[in-house]
Amino acid sequence: MRFFGLLISLLVVLDCAAAQVDIENVRLWPAPKHTRVVFDVGAPVPHSLFVLEKPSRIVIDLRNARLRRAIPVAASEDSFLAGIRSASRNRGDLRVVLDLKQAARAKSFLLKPNAKYGHRLVIDLQVPVSAKQPKQPVRQITATKLKPKAKVKLRDLVIAIDAGHGGEDPGALGARGSKEKIVVMQIARQLEKLIRRERGLRAVMVRRGDYYVGLRERMRIARREKADLFVSIHADAFKDSRVRGSSVYVLSHNGASSEAAKWLADQENSADLIGGVSLDDKDDLLASVLLDLSQTATLSASTDAAGDILKQLKGLGKTHKRRVQRAGFMVLKSPDIPSILIETAFISNPAEERKLLSPRHQRSLAAAILKGVRAHLERTAPPDSLLAARKHVIARGDTLSKIANHYRVSMDALRTANALPHDKLFTGQILRIPPTHGS
Repeated sequence: MRFFGLLISLLVVLDCAAAQVDIENVRLWPAPKHTRVVFDVGAPVPHSLFVLEKPSRIVIDLRNARLRRAIPVAASEDSFLAGIRSASRNRGDLRVVLDLKQAARAKSFLLKPNAKYGHRLVIDLQVPVSAKQPKQPVRQITATKLKPKAKVKLRDLVIAIDAGHGGEDPGALGARGSKEKIVVMQIARQLEKLIRRERGLRAVMVRRGDYYVGLRERMRIARREKADLFVSIHADAFKDSRVRGSSVYVLSHNGASSEAAKWLADQENSADLIGGVSLDDKDDLLASVLLDLSQTATLSASTDAAGDILKQLKGLGKTHKRRVQRAGFMVLKSPDIPSILIETAFISNPAEERKLLSPRHQRSLAAAILKGVRAHLERTAPPDSLLAARKHVIARGDTLSKIANHYRVSMDALRTANALPHDKLFTGQILRIPPTHGS
């Protein structure tokens, strides 16, 4: 009996040792307003997490776990992490300490394996709720009434450029191993570069590096920057590598309805502004009507912009869908910013993957997107914008060539912008001046 008791004890010890979870790697993803720490684990690992102060640090205890390689050094530009250290404890457990540069709140969760990674334990570090800046009201879509004789300061129209995925989320993978998150960031930067040359337009990058931004946070960034248009850039994938072509999406009506219900039910969001009207003091019916009006206008503008962009993408080659598509993508759900999502091509198609990796094709894609965006904004620019203010009243002696030279635009651009059948002008006639490109 003693022998069998010893044997059972030995088997229990061996079983516990075999069950020890290996921490294969630790990866750090610093972003401007958060840092993500990812533990690549051999299996789901029980853990606990607590925060300590003076100095600020976060302690993570991983039960029955061991490190297989050295922990990386925190980047100097990381807003939160000063360093990471670890030690064994309780004869088999692992303690990891995150030394912080500033106070932070931490959230942990486990992720299941996907095509690229195995099991992961994720720790997100963010600014504490009490330290967050108060919400800024959303700019009203319609023009604000001005007091008599008030001088109007004309503004740039803001384009929020959202490069999909990032950091821990690589997005779709190409046949040659290229990652969607990298390709779309390269296209996004080309688009940003082109927009910077446009008088009356300003680009805002939703993410500027290889880090992940939550889908709702992408919406919040665009709203905080008072964006006039939100453009999300992606590269599609499908199991059939022959599928190809670009697509443009706007929010589906079902997606809009479900999002409206969430906004109205969420106390934090219901106190926000929709088209400049606060909903927190309105009854449910009135709030619902106001939100519906705002969403209807936004969806209409989104569809209009998407159509202009799709038209330009058709000039680069085959499109996957001939018309603008509707889907319930989360990043399209802002109720007060026209939003579109562009699938530039199928990265799973080897031929399209090669094109997506070409800087020349990336520039062509960015130029096509900008041309579509510009066509939409030139028709719909609000009165307080520089884009809407470029008009010229024909005076005696004016000619099309003189006007073109004065505004540094081509005569062809003037003819196109004003649908002129000939170059003859009339005193008092008003010409719309197109944007100056390349200046």
